[in-house]
Amino acid sequence: MITDVTAQATVQIDDERVRVTEWRFAPGTQTGEHVHEWDYVVVPLTGGTLQVHSSGEATSNHLVPGRSYTRGAGTRHNVVNDSDEECAFVEIELKRQTPVSSAGA
Repeated sequence: MITDVTAQATVQIDDERVRVTEWRFAPGTQTGEHVHEWDYVVVPLTGGTLQVHSSGEATSNHLVPGRSYTRGAGTRHNVVNDSDEECAFVEIELKRQTPVSSAGA
C-alpha cells in the first residue's frame, strides 16, 4: 500500500561539490515527484525493490547492496517502496567537477 508519507532523507554532506543523502524507505513511503538538478550515483545499503514512477509508467528498480548505479541530471521521477521491507541507499549528487591539475606530473 502506497501512502503519501515521504521517505526519510538524511543529508550527510552538502558543500560546493557534492550532496550526499541517505534515503530510508519504510514500506509505503515515497520521495514525491522531483527532478534531479545534477548527475548522481546511488549506492544501495539494502536489497529490495523500489518502484520508479516516471512519465506515467512504473518500473521496478532492484537494489543490490554495494552495487552502485548512476543517473543523469534532469531525471524526473517519484521513487516508491510498495514492498513489505525497508529499502535504503546513499545518493551522491555531483554538483560540479574540479579539474585535476597536471602541473608537476
